[in-house]
Amino acid sequence: MEKELEGLKRERPAVIQAIKEAREEGDLRENAGYDAARERQGLLEARISHIESRMARFDIIDIDTLQSDRVVFGATVTLEDMDSGENRTYTLLGPDEADHTRGSISIESPVGRAILGKQEGDEVSVQVPRGRVEYEIMSVNFLGSAGLSR
Repeated sequence: MEKELEGLKRERPAVIQAIKEAREEGDLRENAGYDAARERQGLLEARISHIESRMARFDIIDIDTLQSDRVVFGATVTLEDMDSGENRTYTLLGPDEADHTRGSISIESPVGRAILGKQEGDEVSVQVPRGRVEYEIMSVNFLGSAGLSR
């Protein structure tokens, strides 16, 4: 999020310049360039504001120090789909850090909510877009930041 915020802030001068140039073209009532630049500025400022407000409420957790026999934030959990026998491994992170393509899911996702507080050997039933899925928790580990695929 810090990188996104930096990028958005670097974009501000270009948007301001686009508004200035559009103003110099004259009549603002029928100036599509001006309207587009103002709309872009509004979206940019809204996103900056959103990120800054979220970051102000963040708690930084060193996942290298986490340990538990239960599924909690930062745990890397291997689940077995009880119908297909397929195993999936996920690290539970916050909604802003989670990226299922890199092996992490949000603690607020349906699967994340279902497995929070559970331990190895527990079975959970989760409603996902393809229907209800039954999982068994095969392992709960804490790999730390070195274990995350970033």
